[in-house]
This record gives sequence, structure tokens and C-alpha cells, in this order.
Amino acid sequence: MNAENLSLRLQTVAQYIQGETLADIGSDHAYLPCFAIGNKLVEKAIAGEVVHGPFQSARQQVEQQKLTCKIDVRLGDGLQVIELADEVDCITICGMGGSLIAQILEQGKERLSGKERLILQPNIASEFVRRWLQTNNWAIIAEDIILEDGKVYEVIVSEKSEQEVALSDLEIFCGPKLLESPTPVFKMKWKSELAHLKQILKQMSTSQANLRNEERKHELTQKITLIETIDLTHNCL
Repeated sequence: MNAENLSLRLQTVAQYIQGETLADIGSDHAYLPCFAIGNKLVEKAIAGEVVHGPFQSARQQVEQQKLTCKIDVRLGDGLQVIELADEVDCITICGMGGSLIAQILEQGKERLSGKERLILQPNIASEFVRRWLQTNNWAIIAEDIILEDGKVYEVIVSEKSEQEVALSDLEIFCGPKLLESPTPVFKMKWKSELAHLKQILKQMSTSQANLRNEERKHELTQKITLIETIDLTHNCL
């Protein structure tokens, strides 16, 4: 992968980028901002990194692409790398756990004007992202799910809502837009997850009874019940 040829995961993210200014949080090598500028998806970009090594890699990449006048590489924690004065139109946060993405959004929400589009790509635990969006009244306008190198990735696109956002437990867990049009990859993911959860529950049935185990069993049973409401038939990849 490089700035001209993104992974399928980042290509999927890129198709939702719009506006004049992009902020890519946790930008690593700054491939996504370089691609966005190179393909005229935005006019300028901010590449944010909290770790010094990836920050230097991002700077080198931007210099190699001769995009230093278009992309500002900044060292900082999460959304702390942007200011309201930057007038960011689009924010991407990709390639990390859903819990961490939600934490980044929560800790930096004072940096959000409410005019941005959020494009979020959690590697795992996407329900944490959706729960944060619901709590803070960001509407999910699109979702995508793809399979790359044997791993399933979800992309969640959100914009600030003037109305209260309400999602069911199933929508938070699986994704409202993904549930509307379940793809073979979506069905494959949840078939696998259902089998996995049932296996864990079976193993726990022989474990010592205590409050912690009983709470865990209850949580697993709830998740299994939710997944079993989805039609997972006709799964062809």
C-alpha cells in the first residue's frame, strides 16, 4: 500500500470524503490525506499523529509527495491537533478499536463544530462508536462492510443531527445501514460471531457459578438473542 494505491479498507473510507479540508486522526504514513489531495477529494488536509515515529513517517511521506503546502502534519493527541479555526469539513479516524475511537471523540468533542462529516473505521467493537454517536446526536448516514486479507472491516459515516438520534440495541450492535441491506460479508461476520458466542457460552456452562460469570453469561445470551433476529440465510461470497 502507498499514497497512490490504498488498501481496500482505506479506499472504502476515501469514497466518503468530501469538503475542502480533511483531518485524518492517527494518520500513520499519511497515505489517506495524500490520496485525498492527489485525487482532488479535498483542497487541503491535516495529518494528526500522537506517536513520534509515525509522525515523522507522515512528514516524510508528505515531503516525498511534494504536498507540504497542502498537508499540515501535526503531533498531538486525537482531536487536539485541530482547531475550530481550521474549518475542517471531514474527519477520518481509522484502523483502531471502536472503544478508542469513541474515547478520542469524547475527549476532543469541544473541537467539533458540528459541521464536519465523521468517517470512522473501527477494527473491532464498532458498537462503542455507534453508542457515542447516538449519545451525542450524530446521525449515521452511511455504513460499509468489507473483507480484506481475511479480516472484516466496518466504515461508519456520520453527520451532526438537529434531532435526537435513537438507535435500537440491534442497530448499535450491528449497524442501522448495514441491517437495511445485509451483504454476504455482513452475514458471514455475524454467522461467525454467533457461533463464537455460543461456543463461549457453552464453555462457561461448566465453569464455577459466581456473580461475574453469571453477568457474563447474561451479556452473551443477550448478544446471541440479538444476532438471532437477523436473517443470515443465503450467504454467498
